[in-house]
Amino acid sequence: MKQLVISCDPRENRVAFLENSKLAELYTERRARRSMVGDIYRGRVENVLAGMDAAFVDIGLGKNGFLYVDEVQVPDDAEAGPRKITQLLRAGQEITVQVLKDPMGTKGARLTTQLSLAGRYMVYLPGGTTCGVSRKLPDNERQRLRTLCQELKPEGAGVIIRTAAEGAGDKSVARDLKFLSKLWSTVERRLETAKAPAIVYSEAELPVRVVRDMFNESFSQILVDDEETHRRILGFLQATTPELADRVELYRGRAPLFETHGIDVEIEAALQRRVDLPSGGYLVIDKAEALTVIDVNTGRYVGKKYLEDTILRTNLEACREVVRQLRVRDIGGIIVIDFIDLSTRENREQVLGELEAELAKDRTKTYVVELSPLGLVEMTRQNVTDGLRGVMTERCPTCRGDAVVLGGETLAISVERRLRRLAESASAEAFLVEVHPKVAGVLLKGDGSRVRELEKQTGKLFSLEGVAHLSGDELRVSAEGSREVIERVSLPVVAGQILELTIEEEHVYNRRDGIARVNGYPVCVTGAAGVVGRKSSVLIEEATRYCAYGRLANN
Repeated sequence: MKQLVISCDPRENRVAFLENSKLAELYTERRARRSMVGDIYRGRVENVLAGMDAAFVDIGLGKNGFLYVDEVQVPDDAEAGPRKITQLLRAGQEITVQVLKDPMGTKGARLTTQLSLAGRYMVYLPGGTTCGVSRKLPDNERQRLRTLCQELKPEGAGVIIRTAAEGAGDKSVARDLKFLSKLWSTVERRLETAKAPAIVYSEAELPVRVVRDMFNESFSQILVDDEETHRRILGFLQATTPELADRVELYRGRAPLFETHGIDVEIEAALQRRVDLPSGGYLVIDKAEALTVIDVNTGRYVGKKYLEDTILRTNLEACREVVRQLRVRDIGGIIVIDFIDLSTRENREQVLGELEAELAKDRTKTYVVELSPLGLVEMTRQNVTDGLRGVMTERCPTCRGDAVVLGGETLAISVERRLRRLAESASAEAFLVEVHPKVAGVLLKGDGSRVRELEKQTGKLFSLEGVAHLSGDELRVSAEGSREVIERVSLPVVAGQILELTIEEEHVYNRRDGIARVNGYPVCVTGAAGVVGRKSSVLIEEATRYCAYGRLANN
């Protein structure tokens, strides 16, 4: 049984793909860090590097995109043979590009000039000549769709029929093509007036993208906890595959959707190094700079009769769990799996066959090298996103080594969800809430707009206090009552106080001022930009629920 479970809130969208009620894949997208893959930009070539056969293109982001020579579309009548980037592009030239891969680490977005628009059943290729069909389809279905593709193919554009078109009627496929043609016409009109750098087309939000790309007859249900997202998904399916629209259900339970289905627990487990296997064995997953290493161990599993049988069973179990972890964590790049050594070639081939069979379920491209006599499998998996670890964690600030901890944004989003649940279940008007100073700093950053937004949504008042001895994900309600009472007792500073505070950073909007904090509560200090990093005496002139204002006491 397959399900899509979709949870949305103001900061983050999450989509879980469940197979037999167990998490198989997880997609996470934060509103402040939305995926750019599929977006189309009018860009300007900044540099053309002959030595790399590539160009850097300004698309209006902080970091230039990277365009390799093979991703530059050339006219159909161009001479065949290898071409140099210097023959195709020049600095200052305006070009239309599409994002292939999101920025990762120090690398900018990967770009292409070979544009495409993805629909439910097909991919539309403006300016292309291709008329193709997915190789994953059965031969008879491929032939039917190839004939249909040749009949429908428009002038001046190519078409690739997707796997999702299996069994789809001619009218449904034609309707998809008509929609994509109209969409491209809209993009063309925007391109006529766009001045580089500018965005001219944005892909749909994560929930709709996943439904478009994954949902088919093999899924029994889509469960959504947000009314607006439920409406958009329902509208999309009614327009493309109305026979599947009745499988979309709006979740109305009081408990959080991911918690009800045990997904939160699985996400937490997917951030750990150790993963237990059913028989008693376990995996250890370590991420290095250039690769991920997965070690298979028998653990407490001792088997029954023969050592080789014990090792074989552990390795076969590991194959299934390794692939599940690759999909859930979205691990990409070079991967080395250290299986337990097997004596016979037949058993090694059985393990490799099981691994390849499990990888066939993975939608992300993989390439596997054969299992060596030492039990090592080398493989690659396409890097599509930063993965679960990249999205949810940050480098440990204490050891500054390879360890990671849950990021401040991840913890803040979790606290916001719990405050919404508190607002729904409690009758009090206002709450004094203790959280870790790092979480308080994120939620109160700037002028406290995140807290104000939360209060507007819930109709409750929340006053946050940073408490250093609390763990990062801990939340404690220390007082509740009327707004007047909570506002009176919640301020950590009062006007007229002189405090010794460390000026931590410059003010974002006024570079002459500095920001200090009292247990996560921000204090804006006039004229303190020149003493960032130093402890100074600060006179508090005004205190509000979200921040205080002061000046250096010796000024």
